[in-house]
Amino acid sequence: MSAGSPSTEEHRAHAGGAVGFALLTVSDTRREDTDTSGTAMRELVEAAGHRVHATAIVPDEPARVRACVLAWAAEDGCDAIVTSGGTGLSARDRTVEAIAGAFEARIEGFGELFRMLSFREIGSAAILTRATAGVISGRPVFLLPGSPHAVRLALGSLVIPEIGHVLFELRRQGSR
Repeated sequence: MSAGSPSTEEHRAHAGGAVGFALLTVSDTRREDTDTSGTAMRELVEAAGHRVHATAIVPDEPARVRACVLAWAAEDGCDAIVTSGGTGLSARDRTVEAIAGAFEARIEGFGELFRMLSFREIGSAAILTRATAGVISGRPVFLLPGSPHAVRLALGSLVIPEIGHVLFELRRQGSR
């Protein structure tokens, strides 16, 4: 994998220090002691030298999911938001519907690359995810599937390596 162009590397270098992540698990069944995806999110963020701004577990209720994400997007110290769960095709998977309408801009490449990476690991079942990302109040918001494996793949391969560059681009000429 290429390290990136000189300008990409420069943007990453100027992005600043630790990023404050808000981490949301969307689930009707998980609790703090059974939230393996939430644990994975926290571990990956902290291992990369970033900080956890907030965490929550919210049922698959669109109004509650949306309220949580919008509240975090308005908080000082919250630089990025990652959700896990509710991005599949079942009737209760409504995270995308709850959040995507609030996006001021979409980060189309995230979902495309996540599905490509997933395809390499799980084959054609990768088409079942509606993982996506966008920007709310100048903060990137990443909507991930609920499995710990998907969380590790998305955060480890895409979100954490690129978060500094994403924030640099969002901040260099002011918020959207």
